[in-house]
Amino acid sequence: MFKSTLLTMTVRTSTGTLSFLTRGVECSEHLNIALQRLGWNASFEEEFAEFRAQGYEPARVAVEDKHQYMVLTTDAELAGIVAGKLLHNSASHADLPKVGDWVAVSVLPNEAKAVIHHVLRRRTRLSRKVPGRETEEQVLVTNIEVAFVVQALDGSFNARRMQRHLVTVYESGAKPVVVLNKVDLCDKAVEALEEAQQAAGDTPVIEVSARTGQGIDQLNEFIRPGLTVVFIGSSGVGKSSLINRLYGEEIQPTLEVRESDSKGRHATTWREMILLPNGGLVIDTPGTREFHMWLAEDGIQEAFGEIEELATQCHFRDCQHTVEKRCAVRAAVETEQLSRERYENYLKLRQEVARLEQAQTQRGYLERKKQTKVAQRAFNKSKRERE
Repeated sequence: MFKSTLLTMTVRTSTGTLSFLTRGVECSEHLNIALQRLGWNASFEEEFAEFRAQGYEPARVAVEDKHQYMVLTTDAELAGIVAGKLLHNSASHADLPKVGDWVAVSVLPNEAKAVIHHVLRRRTRLSRKVPGRETEEQVLVTNIEVAFVVQALDGSFNARRMQRHLVTVYESGAKPVVVLNKVDLCDKAVEALEEAQQAAGDTPVIEVSARTGQGIDQLNEFIRPGLTVVFIGSSGVGKSSLINRLYGEEIQPTLEVRESDSKGRHATTWREMILLPNGGLVIDTPGTREFHMWLAEDGIQEAFGEIEELATQCHFRDCQHTVEKRCAVRAAVETEQLSRERYENYLKLRQEVARLEQAQTQRGYLERKKQTKVAQRAFNKSKRERE
């Protein structure tokens, strides 16, 4: 059977707590409709069975601000505390709860708090390498269906940065959509759109203006009840302004960009999930001044699908498309079937991922070597004590 019902949903935003009285979508009775509004489905329900048997209840991480969390359950908004066992068993910071995660929690009696004991398997995960020299994964958001890659047409448009974001989104498993914001400030919108479409390949490209509302209806077509989307991009491209436009009022702080270089400061400083009036869920993220990709071989293949298809026609199976003879990719560049800029960026991103994979291999070797030394010292100590 199916049913429809009314429910009240409370979601925290940077301006306070918002409550919505909404009509639930039709769903099967064995799934909680309030959870469905947060993205819950039969797959999560099946996986959660073992945790439910232990007395835990499901919740979704809505806010992550450094080590502070806010989680949403079927009927409450609670401060989240990570259990000591989960902290101990996590191999890295990437394994800890992130915005978008479904988690198993126990609610503390008479307190607006919940202890997070387990993180459910992530259907998608958007990651990058942590800033700096460390070779470590930073998970930005999880369990998203669509990622809006936002670029601004106010002079800060950067095709290579956009392609870098697209590779990361494809690797995450989510659907990417390129959003060109501030089209009202662009004198050469047609040329900018052509450049973006060429750089984006088969990825959908939408021109919008958060200020005038142009293109917002197209944006809304990708946002449906129970689906989670995220906006990613550099500081000042207008991610928070677009969310305000989608919501219908100012719920996210915004800052003006500098006219001299079209750059802005971070209006959003933490990751936060917001329930839109149409039932969709949107995650706002801080702007990124630098974006280093994480391991993304599959993402490169999807983002540069036409190059991968050309590569199947190369004479050598292991062709690197650089100096080899009878290379179909290089031939396409020479005949202008493939733009040289797109080809060069493809090679650059492949080299970056290869270096990262090499660093990961080296790091793994050093970690194993360190563990071996620790185990050997413990064995020698035990042996001396027995003697």
